[in-house]
Amino acid sequence: MASGTAIVALESTIIAHGMPYPQNVETAREVEDIVRQGGAVPATIAILGGEVKIGLAPDELDRLGRDGRNIRKVSVRDLPFVVARRMDGATTVASTMRIAAMAGIRVFATGGIGGVHRGAESTFDISADMTEFAESGVAVVTAGAKAILDLGLTLETLETLGVPVVGLGTDEFPAFYSRVSGHAVPMRCDNAVEVAALMHAKWDMGLKGGVVVANPIPAASEIPAAEITPVIEAAVAKATQIGVMGKELTPFLLAEIAGVTEGRSLAANIALVKHNAKVAAEIAVAYAKGRS
Repeated sequence: MASGTAIVALESTIIAHGMPYPQNVETAREVEDIVRQGGAVPATIAILGGEVKIGLAPDELDRLGRDGRNIRKVSVRDLPFVVARRMDGATTVASTMRIAAMAGIRVFATGGIGGVHRGAESTFDISADMTEFAESGVAVVTAGAKAILDLGLTLETLETLGVPVVGLGTDEFPAFYSRVSGHAVPMRCDNAVEVAALMHAKWDMGLKGGVVVANPIPAASEIPAAEITPVIEAAVAKATQIGVMGKELTPFLLAEIAGVTEGRSLAANIALVKHNAKVAAEIAVAYAKGRS
C-alpha cells in the first residue's frame, strides 16, 4: 500500500462456509493467483485468534477451509465480539468491506452480494451488505446479488441508499448463476478504466459509500434463468416450510440448489468468482494508475 500497488480484497466466508473442503482452499488459492496475474496483490481478510488479518499465509488459508464449519461467520455487528473473545471468524461481504475500507483498500472481489430476501416485507430479512454499501468506500465486483434474493427490491434499496450500481459491459443486472434477470442497471461502464474513473469521481467529490460493479457470469458457465429459477423457488419454499431463516438461510439454500443441480451451481459459483477476481484486478490496477 505504501508503494501505491494495486490491491484486491477477498472475503473468507466463501472459503469457510461457501464450498466443501478441499475445493474451497483450492479455489481460494486459484483466485489469489488470478489477482496476482492481473498485476494486483490479493488480500484475503479474516479474523484469526482475535486478530484482524488482511492477507493470509498459505497455512492460514488452509485452516479456514479445513475448519470452516467450526469458524464463526462474522458480519459487521460481530466484529467487536469476535476480536474481544480472541476467536476465529470468516468475514462476510459486509465485514470484508468495512475492514478493507479501514485499511484503505478500494476494490473487493466476491461472488454475489447479499440483499433483500424474498418475503422481507414480513420477515425484515435484509442483508447488512445493503447498509454497508452506504457506509464503506469500496467498489465490489460481483455477479449481481445472489439469485435466491428479491432482485427488484435489492436494486430499489441500493437506489434509496445512493449506491451506484454499474453494469460492466451490460445494461441488465446479472442474477448470479444467470447473465440476465429482467432488471435494468441504472448505469453502464464497458471497461476497468471507466469504472476506476467513476470511483475517483465519487470519492473525490466527498460522496460516502461504495460502488456495485455488476459483472455477469461468463456465458459458458451460466445456468439460464429459465432453468435455475424453479430450483431456487423450490429451495425457498422448503426453507420456509421447515423454518430456516437468518444467517442460516443462505447456506441452506445454496446447498439445496447444489444438490438438485448435481453440482452445476457450485461449478458456476467457482467460475463467476474467478471471473470477478480477474476483473477486480483490472479495476484495481486502473484505479491505482489514476490515483498516481
